[in-house]
Amino acid sequence: QVQLVESGGGLVQAGGSLRLSCAASGRTFSRSTMGWFRQAPGKEREFVARISWFGGSTYYANSVKGRFTISRDKAKSTVYLQMNSLKPEDAAVYYCAGAASAGAARGSDYEYWGQGTQVTVSS
Repeated sequence: QVQLVESGGGLVQAGGSLRLSCAASGRTFSRSTMGWFRQAPGKEREFVARISWFGGSTYYANSVKGRFTISRDKAKSTVYLQMNSLKPEDAAVYYCAGAASAGAARGSDYEYWGQGTQVTVSS
């Protein structure tokens, strides 16, 4: 069984920063891509960022480009999402996900999901 456990969410003022972590444990799985998604109340889940586990290449949603940075520590089997200059519209539950396919773009491409961590941004 593969487990993805997110941490690092919380309450922050607009303009502030948070760093989310996602630790993978359990049986080894072929994780070509690790991604972050988010879902705000009443809205559909949306893609935030992804990283190639082996090559390290990254891709971001336009809404977070230049403010968020995704990275990974292969030795720790952990993916990070550094979020700077947070805005009220960034508030959501953030989910970590793992995919066996390279360049996984859609949520349906990801086989493994964490339980989510809440990010609240006060204005």
